[in-house]
Amino acid sequence: MLRWVRQQLGFDPPHQSDTRTIYIANRFPQHGHYVPQKFADNRIISSKYTVWNFVPKNLFEQFRRVANFYFLIIFLVQLMIDTPTSPITSGLPLFFVITVTAIKQGYEDWLRHKADNEVNGAPVYVVRSGGLVKTRSKNIRVGDIVRVAKDETFPADLVLLSSDRVDGSCHVTTASLDGETNLKTHVAVPETAVLQSVANLDKLVAVIECQQPEADLYRFVGRITVSQQTEEIVRPLGPESLLLRGARLKNTKEIFGVAVYTGMETKMALNYKSKSQKRSAVEKSMNSFLIIYLIILLFEAILSTILKYAWQAEEKWDEPWYNGKTEHERNSSKILRFISDFLAFLVLYNFIIPISLYVTVEMQKFLGSFFIGWDLDLYHKETNQRAQVNTSDLNEELGQVEYVFTDKTGTLTENEMQFRECSINGIKYQEVNGKLTPEGFSEDSPDGNRHSLMREEELFLKAVCLCHTVQINADQTDGADGPWHANGIASPLEYYASSPDEKALVEAASRVGVVFTGTSGDSMEVKSLGKPERYKLLHVLEFDPNRRRMSVIVESPSGEKLLFTKGAESSILPRSKSGEIDKTRIHVDEFALKGLRTLCIAYRRFTPEEYQEIGKRLHEARTALQQREERLADVFNFIERDLELLGATGVEDKLQEKVQETIEALRVAGIKVWVLTGDKHETAVSVSLSCGHFHRTMNILELVQHKSDSTCAEQLRQLAKRIKEDHVIQHGLVVDGTSLSLALREHEKLFMEVCKNCSAVLCCRMAPLQKAKVVRLLKTSPEKPITLAIGDGANDVSMIQEAHVGIGIMGKEGRQAVRNSDYAIARFKFLSKLLFVHGHFYYIRIATLVQYFFYKNVCFITPQFLYQFFCLFSQQTLYDSVYLTLYNICFTSLPVLIYSLFEQNVHPHVLQSKPVLYRDISKNAHLGFKPFLYWTILGFFHAFVFFYGSYLLMGEDTSLLGNGQMFGNWTFGTLVFTVMVITVTMKMALETHFWTWINHFVTWGSIVFYFIFSLFYGGIIWPFLHTQDMYFVFVQLLSSGSAWFAIILIVVACLFIDVLKKVLYRHLQPTSTEKAQMYSNRVALSDEFIALQPLSRARNQLSKISLLRQVQVSTAWTPCAASQMGKQHAHLLEECWND
Repeated sequence: MLRWVRQQLGFDPPHQSDTRTIYIANRFPQHGHYVPQKFADNRIISSKYTVWNFVPKNLFEQFRRVANFYFLIIFLVQLMIDTPTSPITSGLPLFFVITVTAIKQGYEDWLRHKADNEVNGAPVYVVRSGGLVKTRSKNIRVGDIVRVAKDETFPADLVLLSSDRVDGSCHVTTASLDGETNLKTHVAVPETAVLQSVANLDKLVAVIECQQPEADLYRFVGRITVSQQTEEIVRPLGPESLLLRGARLKNTKEIFGVAVYTGMETKMALNYKSKSQKRSAVEKSMNSFLIIYLIILLFEAILSTILKYAWQAEEKWDEPWYNGKTEHERNSSKILRFISDFLAFLVLYNFIIPISLYVTVEMQKFLGSFFIGWDLDLYHKETNQRAQVNTSDLNEELGQVEYVFTDKTGTLTENEMQFRECSINGIKYQEVNGKLTPEGFSEDSPDGNRHSLMREEELFLKAVCLCHTVQINADQTDGADGPWHANGIASPLEYYASSPDEKALVEAASRVGVVFTGTSGDSMEVKSLGKPERYKLLHVLEFDPNRRRMSVIVESPSGEKLLFTKGAESSILPRSKSGEIDKTRIHVDEFALKGLRTLCIAYRRFTPEEYQEIGKRLHEARTALQQREERLADVFNFIERDLELLGATGVEDKLQEKVQETIEALRVAGIKVWVLTGDKHETAVSVSLSCGHFHRTMNILELVQHKSDSTCAEQLRQLAKRIKEDHVIQHGLVVDGTSLSLALREHEKLFMEVCKNCSAVLCCRMAPLQKAKVVRLLKTSPEKPITLAIGDGANDVSMIQEAHVGIGIMGKEGRQAVRNSDYAIARFKFLSKLLFVHGHFYYIRIATLVQYFFYKNVCFITPQFLYQFFCLFSQQTLYDSVYLTLYNICFTSLPVLIYSLFEQNVHPHVLQSKPVLYRDISKNAHLGFKPFLYWTILGFFHAFVFFYGSYLLMGEDTSLLGNGQMFGNWTFGTLVFTVMVITVTMKMALETHFWTWINHFVTWGSIVFYFIFSLFYGGIIWPFLHTQDMYFVFVQLLSSGSAWFAIILIVVACLFIDVLKKVLYRHLQPTSTEKAQMYSNRVALSDEFIALQPLSRARNQLSKISLLRQVQVSTAWTPCAASQMGKQHAHLLEECWND
């Protein structure tokens, strides 16, 4: 019961040790000293709440918001003391906001519960009591032996025990975990691989010791001890033995595995952890504005309290004859009375803080984010992928980007590799019609048309075919002949690889005569010019980013032990002692200058004594439970030395479509582009030049190959000096990973100064964490620029998470970048539409929304403050409590919400074709202090006009009714409120540039609704209301012609100055955006425009106008979604204008 309660409350007891011991089939030792470890059950819980904690947890999260907490305090004050307004006026809006948010979050969590129950209730088969037992997934315990059939997903993290294959191997795809669609091979230890039946597995006595759960998908450290008769056999367990929950079994009939991590301790669940919350600049501005308005509120409350006591200093006003004090009031403490009055004024003016702002902003962000997914311009037809939004909190941040950090491979390039050239034994080769041809020889020349391979060429190609992680479609490896027909002609093999480079190299080798035909058990099969050879795979030394290479140790058909190694030239050439090292280095640099991706290939022969020593060291390192990675790294370095260099490969990765145009558009928009890549210096520079990141006329500065702080600092000082001397021309900077580490260690400020004065920066040979460090460095600089990172691979995740906005490319390197990004697009070229159109619109919309909310609340509450001067600061309210409650919820909420969803201040096609317009909104231009001050002053001005306009027109003795009857307090307040509702709604209409029928409906509908509601509210005696001060007030007001005249006059007086200011600024000091708006307005055609043209041209225009009207109808609902038609619309407009 206690454990259940702890789980419900979200507590998870910490693990007591660094490792866990698992007894397979839960056969625990019989001696009394054994204390069983406690493990999590197999339930997946992605939900945030339970039935028990929903209310307290949700309320706690909501009241952490300043505005919500503030209104709660005001509501409690209204309950505790005698205040001028009912507690309902604060309580109802607060209840509405809290309820709407709770319902939204509760519904989302209910959907998560529903999905969890579906997963947890899935049927599984477990080996128990000598047979297979069907149970639910949530009932699996650590130690259970689970059977999984073909195409099923693994219900927990399992250590593979056996499969239907003799060697105990199986194939899985981890697409749902990391997006990689290639088949991965997993193998069981030999002692359990032979146990292929339930009966044999039930007799297995074995213990697994492994690390406690961790989130890294590619790391697993453990060992299995199998008891066979009198001996115990210990075998290492690594990632190749672990089948992850969520992965799917492929090309294997069935497997048996033992559950080692279950439920929320599986690696899939540990990767659920939420990313750090990113906050947009607009949200930070909003909080600053709230604090300013809170200060205004406190000032008004304190001033009113002081003036009240100053007024009451005169005895005749302290206790007038019509309002005598009670005995209790006369004897009460003056300090307490002062505090009570202060709180009462605080309650009276509290609506200056817009409580509904947060919920409106949330709705705007959530609903507005759908436009990105609906945008046809962001849909990639070839891959059937559309843009996706992972977080809607940062929409407006897309309009504020100042720096773009981009990966190269798969982001700027296609990540589709084509083999182009190679260097073998110091000679360059090219592939010509399926043959390797030395450079300088044509296919027709005697040496160019060869049907055999030289020894060095064949060894090089065999190294390519053996040193990789490529898989072959299982359907092609079945049968005796494998992929070869009886006549000896090869059928096309379908290769799967996690790395496109490896796939391109293996395919190239197969075309020139050395074909990798698959694996069989622990053997790799190769056909060299039709002759089959079988190599026994002894060890795989996996690739890691630190070593930057991978190796295999194989036994050749002759029994020789060979090591084949493949990796970056910086990690292979220094470890090579023989071969054509100098010539190969020159060839690698030449390949890189052509923009090719390079790999070096080497090998080593082992004597029996050397191999025995290596096997012993590897076994010790792989069975270690502590510091396994460090020990393996030491052993790998010991093995991969004294290499004989075979050659190098050059693979081309072509640029994506419209990359050059996109980078140029970003530059015109005032956005600086930094390319961060792991590629070598020459390759990266070549690609930067070809994609337009570096211009041919640009002065390229270099900070590369520095080994010490002093040389790095000296070079930085020289670069800074050169930039100052040649300040006229543009500069580009190239920096490599090692120099960057030195520069950031002690010369950070100087490095940043150099970078900021460069138009483009290229960082090569970058480790993933270095990418994140560069982003953080710029993000935290004194200017605090808004950064955007874009990439497609797992090595870009840290950079994407670090930047203000992270964008994942749906590429060929898995889905890690997409899963960890804020937005995901299929191609780099879509970035321009995402920033220049969607970013522009989102920013303009939310900037206006936030400031308009503050404006209309200043308009709302300032007359209440002014009214106190006319009622001796008696805290008499100007408006009825129902109007106080419904002003923000009903009367003025919809026009601004619809504006914030549909507004387009400039045509999308104009925004995309003129990137310079992006500069008009950069650096939070529309939500800075000046615009905020303008809206606030405008709000105070309108409020003064509302109040004093109504007061002057009504006067002290003015009769506005035909029978000579005068208006009273509530009629005056209703007149002010009516003028205010019409003015603030019309002000929103003035700000709207893009009108749809929805805008018209909510704008004019809000005013009509106010009049209809007021007539019903004041025209009927409602039995559930204690007092009805407003009875017949509104009807009486509208029956006066003078009141109608006052309403029209005051509304025109308020808006006239605003309209005049807009007209003057637009014609005298127009911004680039306003010029674009005027251009759009000029080309907006009408029937009258055509009528003025000669008849011969009018006929041509009429056919175009009919199409325009069709386009306008279809784009009314989703203006961003119909951007393809929008382009056609704009093009036709421009064509008509030119005619």
